[in-house]
Amino acid sequence: MERQHGVDHLTESPDIEPVDPYIHVSVMEDLADGLIGVEWDVRSCGSFIEDSGKWQRLRPGEEIPQ
Repeated sequence: MERQHGVDHLTESPDIEPVDPYIHVSVMEDLADGLIGVEWDVRSCGSFIEDSGKWQRLRPGEEIPQ
C-alpha cells in the first residue's frame, strides 16, 4: 500500500497479520492512450483495530497521505 501511494514504509516491523481481508480490484482502460491500470482497495479486514493518531506517533510532523 505504501508503494502504491508513493510513501515510505511506516515501520520496518509491521504489527498486523491480515485476517480475512476483503479486497476490491478495479481494472480500468484509458481509451485515449490504450493503457490498462489496476487499482486494489482493501474494503475490510477481520484483524483491523482502530488506532487513532498512529500516523502522527510514527511520523510526527508529516502530512497524512491521501
